[in-house]
Amino acid sequence: MDSLRVAGHSSRSGRPCRARAARWDFQKYIVIRYNNVVATKIATADYRALAALRYRIRVFLCEGDAAARRLGLEPQQYLLLLAVRGLPDGAEATVQALAKRMMLKHNSAVELINRLETHGYVRRSRSRDDRRCVVVSLLPRGKKLLEQVARQRITELRAGGAALVDAINALLERKPESLRVNQGAQSHQTKRCDNNRSRE
Repeated sequence: MDSLRVAGHSSRSGRPCRARAARWDFQKYIVIRYNNVVATKIATADYRALAALRYRIRVFLCEGDAAARRLGLEPQQYLLLLAVRGLPDGAEATVQALAKRMMLKHNSAVELINRLETHGYVRRSRSRDDRRCVVVSLLPRGKKLLEQVARQRITELRAGGAALVDAINALLERKPESLRVNQGAQSHQTKRCDNNRSRE
């Protein structure tokens, strides 16, 4: 009797032993599920879908750069004008906010704003909420150029954007075969854990 107690067994039902077995099965289930997610094989079709998406994004960006240049704007200048005009509702076009939206260093954003200000596309003023912050706003000339480029881009996107949407959907809707196969093992392991818990 003492030896059974030391070993953690019950002389009546053996429930502690089954509880340990259930915990062990659950731990194995967690490990299997983690390994299935981390070690999921990437199929050739997944690489092709990712490459197609990257290609379509590059085409879209290059066409936007060309549209800006046709109207006398450098691509970065157009993007900054777009960032000022397209900020979320309630957000101020501070230098810091624009640098973040364009993924530029602060000093690079300042240089770009300086060039746009020189051309009469934007102006700087102090924020009403915090006088320490400088806010960038569009001048009529900048608004006109931005509208012309944006109109072209929206028209082109509506006409040929289906290819970009298809590339995104092809990648998001794909499900690696190894993941489908492993889901069966996960389901079986889950049932084992449930059965062990029901015996307790």
